[in-house]
Amino acid sequence: MQARDIAVQVPTVTLGDSIAHAIQVMALGRLPGLIVIDEAQRPIVVLPGTQVLRLAVPVAFQEDPALTRTVDEAHADTFWYEIRDLTVGDCLATPTPRPVIVKPSATLLELATLMARQRSPLVAVVDEAGLLAGAVTLDRLLSALALARPGD
Repeated sequence: MQARDIAVQVPTVTLGDSIAHAIQVMALGRLPGLIVIDEAQRPIVVLPGTQVLRLAVPVAFQEDPALTRTVDEAHADTFWYEIRDLTVGDCLATPTPRPVIVKPSATLLELATLMARQRSPLVAVVDEAGLLAGAVTLDRLLSALALARPGD
C-alpha cells in the first residue's frame, strides 16, 4: 500500500489566514494538524495540532506558565481571543521548519518512519510538481497498518 492509497483531501490554511480561522478549520475538520500552503498550493509547513495550539497561546503564558494561574476561569476559556486576528504567518516561528511531505508512492513504512521521526500526525502528499495532492493522517496510517496482511 502507498500514500496515494490512503491519502485524503483535507482543508488547508494560508499564511494570511487568521489564527481563529486556522483553529476553526482544524476543529471542524477534526484534523490532527494543519497544512499551510502557498498561493500555488504547495505546502509551506505541516503543523501538528499541538503546534497549532501553540500559535493560539500568547507568548507570555508560554514563557511563564505560572501566569496562567492568575487568570480567572471565564477569561481562561477565551484566552486566545486577544490574538485571534493575528495571522498564521504572524505566529509562525522563523525560520519555518521544512514541511513534512512524501510522494504518492511512499510506502506505509516510509510514512510511519517520517511521522515518528518528525512527531507529526499529519503528512502532506505532494505530486511531482510539489503541489498538494492530499494528506495522510495518523489515524489513516494506523488503520491501514492494522488491516495489512503479510504478502498483500
